Parts: sequence; C-alpha cells; structure tokens
Amino acid sequence: MRLLMLTSQTPVRNAHVVRSAEGEPDLLFVDLHLVHEVTSPQAFEGLRLAGRRVRRPDLSVATMDHNVPTRGGVRAADDLSRKQMEVLAENCRREGIPLHQIGSRRQGIVHVIGPELGLTQPGMLIVCGDSHTSTHGAFGALAFGIGTSEVELVLATQCLPQKRQGDLAVNVEGELPLGVTAKD
Repeated sequence: MRLLMLTSQTPVRNAHVVRSAEGEPDLLFVDLHLVHEVTSPQAFEGLRLAGRRVRRPDLSVATMDHNVPTRGGVRAADDLSRKQMEVLAENCRREGIPLHQIGSRRQGIVHVIGPELGLTQPGMLIVCGDSHTSTHGAFGALAFGIGTSEVELVLATQCLPQKRQGDLAVNVEGELPLGVTAKD
C-alpha cells in the first residue's frame, strides 16, 4: 500500500487543476508567468507562426535581466544580447505584456521581482523560463522553471500540463560541519 503524503504545495497544485484525466498529465492554470529576454523570443515567434496571441497578457510580467550589465549606464556587451532585449520590448508592446525594462525602477532579476513588487502571493502557481523560479516557494507559492516550448504554451493558453510528482522523503542526520549551513 502506498502512503499518500500531503505537502504544503499539494493544496496549491490541486486548486490549479483545470483538467485531469487518467493516464494524462494534469492541466494546470498559471497565475503568474514571468518572462525575460532569453527564453521568450522563440516562444513569441512560435505564437506568430501559429497565428496565435498571448491569451492573458495581464497574468504575465516581463523584465530584462539575463543580458543586462551589472553596472548602470553600460550597454549590453554583444549584438545578440542587445537584439534579445529589443525583441522582448517589441513582443511585450505588441502583446500588451507589462515590461520592466532597463532604466525602470521596477526592473530587476526575473525570479526576484515577483516578491519585490508584491506580485508573488501565497497559493499562486508561478512559472518562468528560469531555473531559480522555485525560490517563490518561500512565499507559499508553487513555482518552477519551464523550458522555451513551455513558455510558448503558457503564453498561448495560460495553462501547463504537468505530471503529478511522486513523494520523496529526505532524512538528514548528523551535524553540519563548520562553514556548511542548511542552505548548502
């Protein structure tokens, strides 16, 4: 007999199931889609080629962060980086997605602006084409990184198919050595 474990994220996930069918991934509704200049150009292009629009631009927020120099007033170092930022700005303008671009006080690291701007809230399902997105879990959200094809799917449908994950038990024993913390 398999013991079903309920984590704090189980009710959040269950609240976002749009469709569930035996043998298929659940279809989950996405409350907030964070977008940046690196994983989105191909996704927007896929929408254009399919003749589709962003379904819920009001539930997406974009920022420029992966190609942004860390020193203010400095341009991106290469043509590809500049082009990706220009394309993001054009895609957001065309689709009506709020964009926090260079020079905006609200511009920042894509997986950090949600909490900073008060967008990330407990009980939300949040996705982004960035592996650090799971850090929103600290605020009671279910959040994870997605790939470029999934970015396109969320832009088009505001939903994402996801298999229900199995349970995992982790037992940590012993004492941490000097210089090692729980975060490690």
